[in-house]
Amino acid sequence: MPLPRLPGVPRLLKRRPKPGSGDFSSDFDEYTPGNRLTLYTRGCDLFAAMAAAIEDAREAVHLETYIFGNDDTGRTFAELLAKKARAGVPTRLIFDSVGSIDMDPRLETLMRNAGVKILEYHPVAPWRPRWAWNKRDHRKILVCDGRVGFTGGMNLCHEHAPAEFGGQDWPDAHVKVEGPAAHELDRLFREVWFKQKNRWFGSSGGPAEIRGTSRVRVVGNHEILRRLVIREAYVNALRAAREEVLIANSYFIPDWRIRRALRRAAKRGVSVRVLVPGVSDVQSVRHAMRATYGSLLTHGVRIFEWQGPMLHAKAVVVDKQWCAVGSYNLDHRSLLHNLEVNLHCLDRPLAEELTGRFERALEGSREIALDAWRRRPWTERLQEQFFGSFEYFF
Repeated sequence: MPLPRLPGVPRLLKRRPKPGSGDFSSDFDEYTPGNRLTLYTRGCDLFAAMAAAIEDAREAVHLETYIFGNDDTGRTFAELLAKKARAGVPTRLIFDSVGSIDMDPRLETLMRNAGVKILEYHPVAPWRPRWAWNKRDHRKILVCDGRVGFTGGMNLCHEHAPAEFGGQDWPDAHVKVEGPAAHELDRLFREVWFKQKNRWFGSSGGPAEIRGTSRVRVVGNHEILRRLVIREAYVNALRAAREEVLIANSYFIPDWRIRRALRRAAKRGVSVRVLVPGVSDVQSVRHAMRATYGSLLTHGVRIFEWQGPMLHAKAVVVDKQWCAVGSYNLDHRSLLHNLEVNLHCLDRPLAEELTGRFERALEGSREIALDAWRRRPWTERLQEQFFGSFEYFF
């Protein structure tokens, strides 16, 4: 059985695009051609597609998630995995110990008894090193038969379920990948399994068939090597931007490199618009987010707060040519602490679809005007300053 292909050391001297060049080819050789992409922004549509993929699987089902909910959504997927394992299909699940802290132990027992192999990522226990407590698996990956994959921002929980079924219908972005890039998602899953269990298993099935025309780069950061690989890809894309940058992000606390890249893009005349939640599920994070507004607004970056249910998307579109969808938040948890995965796509149809959804979302958003921002109450300023000082932990 072949040994795992572990992540290599990043190429620190990789060519950077010239500012405003519109050149997104600095890592072109790392994009896999021949994929078909489908965008989902509502949990009801995504969960139905994921369930169908699991039902159709014949060789392997690999599911990795941050939150495995103790709710109808979690129970539905637990039963699907158990059914598939009982049918003799190798089925594996990775869930994060902290993100899934409310997971019903009976669901885990149901799956284990059916033959599902389960990895609980970094259990928080007194005998484990303290650094591991803060290192979480924030990825959301499903791969079936090594040929069909899903990744994005949605967890398996009721927050993404439709309101008519008791959910909160959080808007998000998730992508179905059919083609060779699905195999790369599967490789990331197998790397985590190997590192935590020291047991390697090969990929399922043969080489994935060409299913479309999209070029996709599957980008996963790791605990040490390639820690900054997603951030660097974002910086390069922002540097190359000529006309427009659109960002939708649920926890927007960018580090200095991203802030600088956004300011420089706006200074070049690029239209830079950022969409963030107006109501956050973590109030302290919202104050820390707003602490970054001033340095961006004063340099021409436009910021909009979504007025509907919690916006949970993590998506970027540059010049309607390059786009990114995944689990990566523009915050320090994703930058320094979590395992994350993104799809970086050179795909105009997907970029245009994301742009259209972004424009429609702006209709339900409120723009933060610089003059009004400067007149905000001193109580808000104090909260922003206080929580902003803890940005390393957010």
